This record gives sequence, C-alpha cells and structure tokens, in this order.
Amino acid sequence: MNKTDKIYVAGHRGMVGSAIVRILQQNGFNNIVFRTSKELDLKNQQAVADFFANEKPDYVFLAAAKVGGIVANNTYRAQFIYENLMIQNNIIHHSYLNNVKKLMFLGSSCIYPKLAPQPMKEEYLLTGLLEPTNEPYAIAKIAGIKMCDAYRAQYGCNFISVMPTNLYGPNDNYDLNNSHVLPALIRKFHTAKKENLQSVEIWGTGSPMREFLHVNDLADACFYLMQNYNEPGLVNIGVGEDITIKNLALLVKKIVGFEGELKFDATKPDGTPRKLMDVSKLHSFGWKHKINLEEGIASVYEEVKDKL
Repeated sequence: MNKTDKIYVAGHRGMVGSAIVRILQQNGFNNIVFRTSKELDLKNQQAVADFFANEKPDYVFLAAAKVGGIVANNTYRAQFIYENLMIQNNIIHHSYLNNVKKLMFLGSSCIYPKLAPQPMKEEYLLTGLLEPTNEPYAIAKIAGIKMCDAYRAQYGCNFISVMPTNLYGPNDNYDLNNSHVLPALIRKFHTAKKENLQSVEIWGTGSPMREFLHVNDLADACFYLMQNYNEPGLVNIGVGEDITIKNLALLVKKIVGFEGELKFDATKPDGTPRKLMDVSKLHSFGWKHKINLEEGIASVYEEVKDKL
C-alpha cells in the first residue's frame, strides 16, 4: 500500500473498523473513504455498485457486519444470515468489478465447529457441526471466506480472509441485552460497585474458556497482513492463550474494584466449551500481539467507566 492509495474501510464506526482507521492514520494513510450506514446501505446492491463506481478504492477492509452476543445471534437468526450475506456479497463482488487491488475480509472465530480440537487450526474449517446459537452468522462468515477464495481462483483477485478471536476495546458495545461477555462483565461489575450490590450474577457455569484480543492489536495485525499476506484460505488472529469465564470475571472484578461475590447461573447457556485460536500461521508471518489482557481491560475500563 502507498500513502496515496485510496482505502475503503467498511464498518468504520464499529469497534474493528474504527481501530483499523486509527492504525491507518497513525501510519500516514489519510486517503480513507467511508460511509455511514445512513449514507450507504451495504445491503443495497445498486447503492454499493454506485459507490464503488464513483469512489474506485484501491484497498478494501471489509469490517462491516451485523454482530451480537449469544442472545442476539439466537434471536435474530434470519437477520444475521441475510444482512451479513448481503453486505459481504455486495462489497466483494463490486471490489472485483472495480479492480480493487486487495480486499481483506474479516470473519469470526465462531466459523469453527463447536467441538473442534483445541487450539483451532485454520484447516479445521468445515470439519464438524457449528455451535447452534450462532450458526446463521457463522455460515455467512464461512460463505465470505469461500467467496474470497473463489474470486481469487476464477478472477485472480487478491482477496484475503482473517479470523479474529474474541475482541474488546474502544467502541465496544456495553448493552447487556446484546453485548459480548467481556463488556457485559465490565458493565455488570461497574453497576454493582456503583449501586453497592452484594453480588454479581454471571451467565453459565463459568467453566468455558475464551481468548481475548485487544482491538488495537487486531488492527495492527490487519495492517500488517494487508501488506504481507497474499494467499488463499484464512489466517487466525489471536493471542494463543485463553482464560475461563470464571477467572475472567475475577479479573474484571479486581480491575473494577467490586467487593461483593460472584453467583453463577447454570440455567443460562455456556455456549462453546472452548474457543482458542492456533496462531502459529500468524506468528510465521512475523506478527505477535503486544497488549496483555489485564492491562488491556484496565485501559478500556479507565476509558469507559464515566460513561457507563
């Protein structure tokens, strides 16, 4: 990428897209084009066609998606598969039609089978059944990976796919009804501390294991791979270490300074038992995460505590 190249970041207002914009600008890439969802409905094929024909971006980061936690994924199943397929189909196809030099498609670790061996290697894709609660979202993301590979094979497009692990950081969603586990815990413990509650209820048994990557690290990896990775298939982006939900809750409790106790509601779903990325492929390309979990959560909490 050259500093003068025009770069389109789809989903620039989201946690991932905004982090990608920050890393681009920090590195002197300022010819960035974006549209809000009000300005451009990415589900509308004609609107996307017109946008690409007018703007002619050189590089595309496809970070736009409909996302949510277990409840949202399971409740809005039709919306999750329809909206994500429409967004990515339109952007990938019109990137091809308008000779985009390179596109990066961002997926999610939920593409892997529910009971995939751990840690999850890239080649485990499509080797087993998906976690039922987020299957529609996962199928859309799998379709995106395969679409990038198909356009590469048939048309010679340099379209690549990366699969981030669980993310947290600036611009995260703290709505308890549809947020992911880490921001939900931060919000719960902060509220409990503020209201002097005796305990905090945690969904599930606390035994599932999860991996967490700061979104600034993800953006750094995306920026690096956009310049150094040009192959079919996908690359996992993660830290290669995980933590139980119980220990995560204890860590957030400590950072927030909540003095009460934890109560686990085992009637609520745990989701996938373990989701740890194998990041040896990523490391082989010369990139490794920099922000450890405790300092990452502490910096996020410092930033949002007055707004919660």
